[in-house]
Amino acid sequence: MTDSLKALIEACRNGEANYQDLVDRVPYARFLGIELLVQGEELTFILPRNENNIGNPTLPALHGGAVAGFMEQAAIIFILLEMGEPKVPKTIDFTIDYLRAGLFRDTFAECRITRLGRRIANVHISAWQKRREEPITIARAHFLLSEENN
Repeated sequence: MTDSLKALIEACRNGEANYQDLVDRVPYARFLGIELLVQGEELTFILPRNENNIGNPTLPALHGGAVAGFMEQAAIIFILLEMGEPKVPKTIDFTIDYLRAGLFRDTFAECRITRLGRRIANVHISAWQKRREEPITIARAHFLLSEENN
């Protein structure tokens, strides 16, 4: 990780930088158009309505891969902001449950770290469109934070 990225993460944590600048530094997050809404210490990730993310044009509904990618990127960015010494996490596994169709509208996600160790982080991600209490998907992810030899 570059020193400029570490400095940007630290500036975001201190409220001295725009969180969107960090999101835009992640190529896949930028490709999906992910936005980040910050309210106090709460972070809400947003996947804006975009025709490129449609999987079923008949409904129309979002492509499951776009939703999963959105949730994984949200978790990675969330971990970067929560870690003491930021390191780019590597996905070990990602399990997603599709609960209902993601319609062609803005989609929101929130992350909760269930365990943050020296080497492994476990994250729960929930995505919704209408109400937070009615998620369209939930996911559990495990990330490698550092190699044993590092």
